[in-house]
Amino acid sequence: MPRMLDLSDDVRAEIGDEEADRLLVGDNTPGGYDCTSCRTPGDSEQEHTSTVLFVGEETAVLAFAHATCLPSQVVRVTEDQLQGAVRSLTEDEAPAADAPGPAVLGVTSGLVLLEDELHPALVVEPTGAVARPGSTAGVDEFLSLLLDHGFQPLPRLDAVPRVLHGWSVLVATGQLHAILQPGASGGAPVAWWQAHRPLQVTDSWRTAAAKLQQVLVFAAPAGSIGRQPREDLLRNALDRAAAGGLLAGAAMPLSGT
Repeated sequence: MPRMLDLSDDVRAEIGDEEADRLLVGDNTPGGYDCTSCRTPGDSEQEHTSTVLFVGEETAVLAFAHATCLPSQVVRVTEDQLQGAVRSLTEDEAPAADAPGPAVLGVTSGLVLLEDELHPALVVEPTGAVARPGSTAGVDEFLSLLLDHGFQPLPRLDAVPRVLHGWSVLVATGQLHAILQPGASGGAPVAWWQAHRPLQVTDSWRTAAAKLQQVLVFAAPAGSIGRQPREDLLRNALDRAAAGGLLAGAAMPLSGT
């Protein structure tokens, strides 16, 4: 049975036209799946579903996501990340097509009211647990890694977090391109997160960013925020994460135009 699949040109180019066509008609495509972004069940026979291809140096894993959570895209990851994900799938005896790939960072933009002013904000939430490099404990350490990088723990959302020097948010021609962090040994900044394709932001977001020349970046572990369709719901989710000790944040200068 044909599936309600969104399959980007980039994914098609990676897997080839023949395999792409088989997916679209229902061959090698699950009906039910766990969304690689929000981790909740989806059904490609009933709702629009994105194909997400995780690509390492030698291996590729095809995963599926609600189209409302992620667009169809190719995500470049290290071979170690991908092999670790494949090993976990084998150990669980789960079919590879049904299982989520390695954790990637999801980013949502919105305006957040703080100190009587609307601030442009980005909310970063990984699709799964993030461990320290080399760790085999299976513990999600995303929050502690952020604090190590200089992010500020936010037990409540009532003030603008401090500036994280050396980091910046790259916006060009009205689109969000990347969150940049300092390069090694004082070198040029490198992307901590980079959009697969530039993300459009609203006119009000861009206006606020141009006025303040900085963006607030909030981050929380997987499952803390979720994809919120409205800014008031996003703010409520941020407040809940803060109250639960799961929110970190920083102010970052605006880079670009």
